[in-house]
Amino acid sequence: MSDAPDRHAWSRPEPEQVAPGVLRVPLPLPFDALRAVNVYVLAEDSRLTLVDGGWTLTTARDVLDGALTGSGAAVGDIGRFLVTHMHRDHYTQAVALRRETGAEVVLGAGERDSLELMAGRPAPMAAQLAGLRVAGAPALADEIDGTIPAPTDEEMADYALPDRWLDDGERVVVGGRTLTALETPGHTRGHLVFEADGTGDAEPLLFAGDHVLPHITPSIGFEPDARPGALQRFLTSLARLRERPDRRLLPAHGPVAPSVHARIDELLDHHDARLAEIERHVVAGDATAAEVARAMTWTRRQSKLDDLEGFHKVLAILETDAHLEVLAAQGRVARVVGDDGVARQHVGG
Repeated sequence: MSDAPDRHAWSRPEPEQVAPGVLRVPLPLPFDALRAVNVYVLAEDSRLTLVDGGWTLTTARDVLDGALTGSGAAVGDIGRFLVTHMHRDHYTQAVALRRETGAEVVLGAGERDSLELMAGRPAPMAAQLAGLRVAGAPALADEIDGTIPAPTDEEMADYALPDRWLDDGERVVVGGRTLTALETPGHTRGHLVFEADGTGDAEPLLFAGDHVLPHITPSIGFEPDARPGALQRFLTSLARLRERPDRRLLPAHGPVAPSVHARIDELLDHHDARLAEIERHVVAGDATAAEVARAMTWTRRQSKLDDLEGFHKVLAILETDAHLEVLAAQGRVARVVGDDGVARQHVGG
């Protein structure tokens, strides 16, 4: 029998006390890649504050109910959700529970454009499909276009606007802790993390959302109102956190880890290596993002692009194009958009 630790043990639906007054509750997700999303329950006198809310799923609600009951509380005790970003596995259950309990939903101000765009019911993944065409993958864009179902009215109700928009640097008092919201754009443009200062014997914490994850590198700029420059924003946000005091890492996906700084260093090294690898492929000749992505390997299994499932192909090509944007901004490659709307990169004059 193997003695190797279970990489996915964190995702079991078992609440974990991760700090005084802080309960980690992994809520299940309907796909294997991420498995679960961590919701953090903070106790304060007669009510609860939750960092993130989970996806509106019956299974997720059942796990949350059970975790709160086990700690002597109930869903009706939730007074506030501090949501790190607008992705459905973080935001939608918070909005659904607001209708039931009246709890306040708080979200970063940078997410306003994406939520307001969604209210207009754009074609699903319109920005990503356009990005694939710029990246030289029109066949993949055509294959996916029309296969993604439009959200139902019930699903759209869970993307309603929050009660309050939170700006960079704003502070929220939760029990004996003060949480400081920091804008960390990249994964989405309005992504927030929450720094919790230690009080008494409590150690300083970072509720990191999807900005810093212990096992995987976050997807970049996957949002309704996607705009160029997402990877550069992400790298700048990582550097900003690296300059601040180190904290215990409380991520949205994966186990709690002892050091934010240690994981940031790994993420920065990963992206430096990826930039260098992609630059080498461009040196071999003019290249589109799709061509470069096809020459690379992906995931821990070192899979080729054509072996990935369709949605993961999309992520891989768009991530490659985001790295090419950074290389162009750094002057390491030249990026030219042709008459066909495809961006091609080359080196030299």
